[in-house]
Amino acid sequence: MKNASCTVCMLKSKAARSLQHSELDLLGESCVQAVFEPGETIFKQGALSSNIIYLQTGLVKLTIKGPQRVQIMRLKKAPSYLGVPTTMGDKINHYSAIAVERCTACFIDINTFKELLKVNPAFSYEIMLELCRNELEQYQRCVKLVQNQVYGRLAANLLIFANEIYNSNEYDLPLNRNDLADLVCTSRETVSRLLAELAKESIIEVEGKHIRILDNERLENISEKG
Repeated sequence: MKNASCTVCMLKSKAARSLQHSELDLLGESCVQAVFEPGETIFKQGALSSNIIYLQTGLVKLTIKGPQRVQIMRLKKAPSYLGVPTTMGDKINHYSAIAVERCTACFIDINTFKELLKVNPAFSYEIMLELCRNELEQYQRCVKLVQNQVYGRLAANLLIFANEIYNSNEYDLPLNRNDLADLVCTSRETVSRLLAELAKESIIEVEGKHIRILDNERLENISEKG
């Protein structure tokens, strides 16, 4: 880990760009930057937390341990803040964040973060907007998990990878088959079978972890109705 220099940082969040020079100095004094390799835990469920994490680069999976197993709740792409509700509300992490790709993250002292929320309305506003967006996205995910069949859930996540994470119809899946199955709440065998069916119908091409979407319209239709 190393101390962050927020004043000259080129990867500031939209919220941090609203801070004054003196406020950026304050943020930098209480901020430490760390790099995480794929598979490394950024923060762990059940541990005490005194930091807000700003994910500068990379992709993480958010997981929560249930009565029977660990469940992947969602993937989160940089730039984004992690742990705001759990740290502000309870001081104990209610879920874990694990690097899927190489990540750079800044750990911000919670007291400094609270002080900036108090003194800078523009900073507070941007943080509130991000929290609202996250909540709405989670609502949509919950609806799809409850009301869609597995085929629709898989299609929806393939589109999320394309449209929200990689901004391309051609990408390498960031998850293995087991994790992808966990994300859509099914078995590994079912995911492999459904990917093969989508490929057979010329909706996607699959080569190992490489995905190419050939027919967006049909995949979106499956996502909505499947």
